[in-house]
Amino acid sequence: MYILFDIGATKTRMAYSINGEIFETPEVFETPKNYEDGFKLFSEKVNKLRSGREIKKIIGGMSRSISGWTEGKFKDDLQKAFGADIFIENDAAMVGLGEASWGAGKGFNIVAYITVSTGVGGARIVNSKIDEKAIGFEPGNQIIDMNSKKTLEEMISGKALKERTGKNPKEIHDENVWDEHAKMLAVGLNNIIVEWSPNCVVLGGSMITGDPAIPLDKTERYLREILKIFPEIPTIRKVELGDFGGLYGALAYLKNLK
Repeated sequence: MYILFDIGATKTRMAYSINGEIFETPEVFETPKNYEDGFKLFSEKVNKLRSGREIKKIIGGMSRSISGWTEGKFKDDLQKAFGADIFIENDAAMVGLGEASWGAGKGFNIVAYITVSTGVGGARIVNSKIDEKAIGFEPGNQIIDMNSKKTLEEMISGKALKERTGKNPKEIHDENVWDEHAKMLAVGLNNIIVEWSPNCVVLGGSMITGDPAIPLDKTERYLREILKIFPEIPTIRKVELGDFGGLYGALAYLKNLK
């Protein structure tokens, strides 16, 4: 059997697959802030799902924004505890792989996945595989304003909006605020598209899927106004897999290993 997981800063999602083709009903639980507590809870959930069966591989995505959690230590601890092959990717990359393989990006060769939530992240997916990289993908850290040196994340993320207004994004109903975010997102997407040259851009995260949210129709309109080097803009779509994109990504990763 195989264990699939998606560890986010607030929630962890976990499921198992017997044959590597589908996964069973996921478990969802709070992600502990303390690593030791988190690993203990993770291990308990794995043992509950395995029911004494052999685990061949453990695959999933993990957020880099959880203080005290490091990919290297987590991987080593899983290896020692379960003796299985361990594969860990950035959580945004796994969600992107899921959307490219099973969701909004299915059928496109090159998919740029961008998530706009508390932060901004993403990944480039090529032929249903996470593209090679020297270190990682950090689209949220592109500089948007040369005067202030502010990044895309510092300008359109949920955290940035809350810091500017003192309100949670869901409490802000001023259309001008969301229109301005659409303009800034369009600039960021312009940079991503000319660098990554995708067939499709898939957008996710609470600032995209929430209510209210950054309007994609306006984002696409602003993007058309500034992206002139290509004859047309790529297809722009919203995520389709909901909260389980990371698990679908882990399943696609597993299928690629076979």
